[in-house]
Amino acid sequence: MKIATYNVNGINARLPVLLRWLESENPDVVCLQELKAPDEKIPKKAIEEAGYRTIWYGQKQWNGVAILARDLEINEVTRGLPGDPDDHQSRYLEALVGDLLIACLYLPNGNPAPGPKFDYKLRWYERLTSRAKELLEMDTPVVLVGDYNVMPTNLDVYKPERWQDDALFRPEVRLAFKNLVEQGWTDAIRKLYPDEKIYTFYDYFRNAFKRDAGLRIDHFLLSPQLDKSLVDGGIDKEVRGWEKTSDHVPVWIELK
Repeated sequence: MKIATYNVNGINARLPVLLRWLESENPDVVCLQELKAPDEKIPKKAIEEAGYRTIWYGQKQWNGVAILARDLEINEVTRGLPGDPDDHQSRYLEALVGDLLIACLYLPNGNPAPGPKFDYKLRWYERLTSRAKELLEMDTPVVLVGDYNVMPTNLDVYKPERWQDDALFRPEVRLAFKNLVEQGWTDAIRKLYPDEKIYTFYDYFRNAFKRDAGLRIDHFLLSPQLDKSLVDGGIDKEVRGWEKTSDHVPVWIELK
């Protein structure tokens, strides 16, 4: 099974890119982030014509997550991250896809830090860690996947000295991610490539893509049942060079 994650940075603006990539790579399951569209504006018909069932949690202008599945049953489990009934940002969606529980997530950016947005990000990590603990106690294998808005180590960021005060690299956020992983999750891409530079995001500014000045902020965390099932993974870097593309690249893994 091939599972992918892709922060599309506006699903309607990037729809031709998304459909081209789906046709080229044929992933079985896809988690999308930053739809930037309310539910009624999601291009459901185009995605279905590409061969995918889909569920989504949209929001006007901002956020938004979706899970796509090809030739697999998909059943929604949870919409919105538990732990704060007043948080209505569309950043979290869980579904049973075949025999897997897939949680698609889009962590807050948190800038400027310190400040209210950074505090919200840390609270979100606390809630995610709590939910992740509950998921680990289930018998169902789980994949926590999406845009975590964190570079876990210096290897995950171009020129880390320039990012010390950024909300994506501050020690509080890296510690929050570390604590999450240490519950028993496997960072799939880093397991496959323990010492390699792999970036999943390239800013639109300062010619970042051509300079290979990127960040690794899109991650797959696998529950213990899936650790030995991981056989391959990588990024579709060429997609970042396509016309009118997202600032993220698709990231994927294969499970046997």
